[in-house]
Amino acid sequence: MTAHGVPERIGQIRLRKVYDSRGNPTVEATVLSDVDRAAMASCPSGASTGSHEVVSFPDGSVDRGIEFAMTRVVPHLLGRPLGEQKPFDAELKERDGTGNFASLGGNIASALSIAYARASAAAEGRELFDYVARLRGRPPGRFPAIVGNVMNGGVHAVGGPSIQEFIAFVEAPGFRTQVEAAVQVHREVGRRLRERFPSAALGRGDEGGWVAPADDEQALDILAQSCQAVQASGRFPGAAIRPGLDFAASELYRDGRYHYRGRSLTPEEQVAFVQDLVERFDLAYAEDPFDEEGFSEFSALTGRILTGRKVHVVGDDLYTTSPGRVRRGMDGKATNSVLLKVNQVGTLSDTLETVALADQAGWSTITSHRSGETTDTWLSHLSVGFGSAGIKCGVLGGERIAKLNELLRIAGDASS
Repeated sequence: MTAHGVPERIGQIRLRKVYDSRGNPTVEATVLSDVDRAAMASCPSGASTGSHEVVSFPDGSVDRGIEFAMTRVVPHLLGRPLGEQKPFDAELKERDGTGNFASLGGNIASALSIAYARASAAAEGRELFDYVARLRGRPPGRFPAIVGNVMNGGVHAVGGPSIQEFIAFVEAPGFRTQVEAAVQVHREVGRRLRERFPSAALGRGDEGGWVAPADDEQALDILAQSCQAVQASGRFPGAAIRPGLDFAASELYRDGRYHYRGRSLTPEEQVAFVQDLVERFDLAYAEDPFDEEGFSEFSALTGRILTGRKVHVVGDDLYTTSPGRVRRGMDGKATNSVLLKVNQVGTLSDTLETVALADQAGWSTITSHRSGETTDTWLSHLSVGFGSAGIKCGVLGGERIAKLNELLRIAGDASS
């Protein structure tokens, strides 16, 4: 509100080409209100993407998307009042006119949507997480678990395992304890990798996890041992530290089989393989263990492993944050968790619709980064506002730790 109680309105919108953590171009949006209040948001990009995601940029061109936005979209946004998220996001979709943001670009739509949300929150005297929680219709959620990528494989790391991400799933009474425990698991994994591969040149992948010439089960064994060691150290009282995996199995699936280093599996064999890993290593988290069209395999796995076991069976490429695909998953009880990436669907409002469906089903949500990230911190606020069970943002790397540091600020207590 202005000093006279009149709602603030959009006075100006700027779009700028910036670069993500891989050095690839993306976009930053700035929304300025008519009282010169400014809010910015930059959008990340993914390497492992689902085929049902909206188009990131028209014909892959950031410049073309910005040109379309400034000539065909922004003039219709100027003068709109702040605090009306759904109408703003609906205008983005209407002006794009394609149904999948092929003209505007989903990354540009997402940056605009989140910058508008930030401007609206500031105009209401709220933090972004509180504004998002109000849109959701519930109080802000508990602090999310850290879903920390500590070892990379797949398309995120040349020379690593076939499985894309080896994850430390860390829950603790205080968020600072979670951060410290996740960092310690990352260090412990590095130490054990150096012991196991003394002559290898260890590196770090796109999301800050270690890259080593390990096969999948070697890597998972090192991860599980590292989680157990940090858990048993006694340094993190009340913490629960368990391993998890993001299979990104659509990247492994060709000609009806899942292809790993040295072997391939049928869909039925893949179900048995994933079930064995969940049970043998006590996984807390299993993301995209099947191809993005493998709804029946997801349902088979979920039906087998959830009895008496706390594990998040998560759909990412399966759902691409799309309400329609989540409804299909609900009908078949395909998973018990949904990964949330705003730029998969293009707007905050559509993401909130997916959150509402997960709430309705009694499923958890995991708010996620992308492999090509920026140092922006809106993801941290969304994870709290959505009431997500976890935030998947990596552990180390400036663009990853920025999210964790922002959550410490949100917590507001140096001892948390």
